[in-house]
Amino acid sequence: MSGILATLFLSQRFWYRALWRVTSNWGRVWLRMGARILYLAGLVLVIVTIADGMRQDHGRILPGEAHSTIGTFVGLWFASAFAGYLCVKLVHAIEWGWHKLHKPTAAAHAHSMSALRKAPNAAAALRDYVPDPSRRTFFRTASVVAGAAPFFGVMYGYAAERLRYEVRRVEIPLTNLPPELDGLEIVQLSDIHLSSYMTRESVRRAVDMANEVGADLAVVTGDLITGVHDSVWDCVDEVRHLRAPLGVYGCNGNHEIYARAEDLAARLYQQAGMRMLRRENATIQYKGAQLNLIGVDYQRERMPSGRKTQMLSNVEPLVRRDMPNILLSHNPNTFNRAAEMGIELQLAGHTHGGQVQVEILDVSLSPAAFITDYIAGLYHRPLSMPDQPKRMGETIKLMQNAPKGLAALYVNRGIGTVGAPVRLGAPPEITHIVLRKA
Repeated sequence: MSGILATLFLSQRFWYRALWRVTSNWGRVWLRMGARILYLAGLVLVIVTIADGMRQDHGRILPGEAHSTIGTFVGLWFASAFAGYLCVKLVHAIEWGWHKLHKPTAAAHAHSMSALRKAPNAAAALRDYVPDPSRRTFFRTASVVAGAAPFFGVMYGYAAERLRYEVRRVEIPLTNLPPELDGLEIVQLSDIHLSSYMTRESVRRAVDMANEVGADLAVVTGDLITGVHDSVWDCVDEVRHLRAPLGVYGCNGNHEIYARAEDLAARLYQQAGMRMLRRENATIQYKGAQLNLIGVDYQRERMPSGRKTQMLSNVEPLVRRDMPNILLSHNPNTFNRAAEMGIELQLAGHTHGGQVQVEILDVSLSPAAFITDYIAGLYHRPLSMPDQPKRMGETIKLMQNAPKGLAALYVNRGIGTVGAPVRLGAPPEITHIVLRKA
């Protein structure tokens, strides 16, 4: 957390100094001072908004979650300024490396330095000296582009991709699936995050799209809201319109814990004719066969003290050996333990697919990679085997000889956002899952 705060501070300091340098060349004093005062006023507004958000959310730092246009501006500014700062610094690092690898000869360097010392503004010329002017122009242009691109990307992610909901259909082969359950359909919503960025109308749109799937079972895998100022009542009032013959089930996410709303969410689910599974299970009957649906509250990997804790503790008694098991667990990092316990399928969320995902040379880069190996989509591990070290790019083909079959995990990208109201390369998702007999 301290590293993130330090980087945020450095990014704001960077843009403040950049504005000061740019405006220093403006001839009119009123224009120069006006731009600086406007920036400083905006910065104060950002600080006040964050402080107010931290007060409402008991000290948690979530820039831009306030219920106002100001809150939206804060989220967008922090995201774009932070990304722009990192991009510019990356260009500077490349430039530094290039200069180290392409040093001029001693004679050429001495001649250039002698000419610079005779220049009218020798101090400034020496400070900005670059042996190759064309190289200097290239890196300056690259810095400008690198700094500006995140601002345009953030605006696109806010105005367009954040609102581009998509239904993703995926067939998941399961070990031990009875023939009667082959073809059973599940629709999954996750990470709704009802807030100023996610209105009731937006939630209703996602629910309507989920109902159009016509699935047999509907599940919601956590994070109905973002903070204490968001209405669990409003979110559940929209989710209650989900329609599925086998029922609507859910589990709590980490933001229900932050808002101290786990009990309230469960109670509202019950009143709406749905069921929140909190370290409990339900038997689903379908065409004469049975399915064991297990749900847990958000599973912490570490205690507030920093001590590592066992996830899915006391859940093993809920696992059935006479029927397939599906686990609703918001945190995808429970998958290793779930597979070890013999749970055939876990449905999760939490990551938002990173919210921002960039592909460079066929390599996907996502902020979610810092917290999990399971960012978005379908993953597999050996079933009922002790946890093993991560193997990059695990697939069914790599583990087709697993003695007891494979456990599956599906990570939904969610439909809401947290922090900045932006999505890039990770559009909102409603998942249409079809179970298949392996």
